[in-house]
Amino acid sequence: MNASKILTAAAFSLLAVAGAQAETYDGVHPLTSGATRAEVAGQAVAAARAGNAYGDVAGAGSQAIASTADRAQVYQDAVAKAHDPFASLDRRAFYRDQVPEAYKKPKVSFTRQAGL
Repeated sequence: MNASKILTAAAFSLLAVAGAQAETYDGVHPLTSGATRAEVAGQAVAAARAGNAYGDVAGAGSQAIASTADRAQVYQDAVAKAHDPFASLDRRAFYRDQVPEAYKKPKVSFTRQAGL
């Protein structure tokens, strides 16, 4: 029984030694490109200006969008939304996803008045 334990331990130690081979360090790899720094910089500029070649609409260019909305109406809607004190209330920001009743009442003022 004792001999079988010793043989098993020896077998496992041989496996561990065989599996624990270290990787050799080759140092810094030499430069394999023959391009000069200026050529690489020129290629980088060309690649940056080319855009995303792998995008969905890379070859489509810019596309015009025909809007049917009136500019004045869009402006009025934006101003009204900016002045609405309840526009930024999100139920997810409150406890148990419920906006407190105090915030829903129109008499609540979110602005401070300067005291003179």
